[in-house]
Amino acid sequence: MNYVIFDLEWNQSSFPEGEIKDIPFEIIEIGAVKLNNKKQIIGQFHELIHPRIYKEMHRITRDLIHLQMEELEKGDEFVHVANRFLDWCGNDMIYGTWGPLDLTELQRNMAYYHMEPLTGSPLAFLDIQKLFSIACEDRKSRRSLEYAVDFLGIEKDIPFHRAFSDAYYTAKVLARLGGEVEKNLSFDLFHKPANRKEEVHIIFDDYAKYISRKFPDKQEALKDREVCSTKCYYCHRNLKRKIRWFTPNGKHYYSLSYCEKHGYMKGKIRIRKDSEEDGVYIVKTLKFISEEDAGKIKERQDRARMLRKLKRARARS
Repeated sequence: MNYVIFDLEWNQSSFPEGEIKDIPFEIIEIGAVKLNNKKQIIGQFHELIHPRIYKEMHRITRDLIHLQMEELEKGDEFVHVANRFLDWCGNDMIYGTWGPLDLTELQRNMAYYHMEPLTGSPLAFLDIQKLFSIACEDRKSRRSLEYAVDFLGIEKDIPFHRAFSDAYYTAKVLARLGGEVEKNLSFDLFHKPANRKEEVHIIFDDYAKYISRKFPDKQEALKDREVCSTKCYYCHRNLKRKIRWFTPNGKHYYSLSYCEKHGYMKGKIRIRKDSEEDGVYIVKTLKFISEEDAGKIKERQDRARMLRKLKRARARS
């Protein structure tokens, strides 16, 4: 299997009223590096794209990547460049990017031009920004690419902030992290699961993740048995909940269950709106926690109850 590490530069409208909803960011440059299974560079890709939607360079884009419209006018049409890029990528590979945005915007631009989608369901990829945090820091922080390059002592032999150079450095970072961290896959959700069969169930080293199909609304989602289940992801038994699902804010829901073999398990449900269509989908994580952290969930539930009582009292007054 090969790795295709890519980076995009894009432009946008300089004025809110000029933004096109279906394509808020127009891709103007694609840069990529292909690695073999030993993380050795075996190919490079770089092309500029002639803009068709936003023909004035946004100030932030111009200042960051130092590209002028005159240079982009020499580029080819997006569809032609994207097709050459996808042909170059091949089939037996996995995408890698710095952060989660590039894969979504590539698919959004492809959809705008009615190109055949990369996939009709969630697409697994390597978010190398996240992998750096897992391997080198606290798993939660998200650092800049240049920070990671400095942290790992990688030589800076080309400038940053162009599509090819950022892909090149992202590939260098991945090569330093080691293969074990790659188990922590990310999923691009430009295309949500269309049915129960396409839903995502994945177990990592210390937590489990579930991504649901789309539901008409939050109420329907929370009635679903799979959404609300709290099954031990090690021994696969349904666990009795110590604390039923509750929400402090209407967007995130929490629960606490207990497994006799593995201890307390925290459940978290995030309600996500489908940005492309009506409806919602669910991202649920299950994670075993300490008794002390279990107590914090109880405290969070108590605070949520108190806030609901205060709101009801204010509504009656």
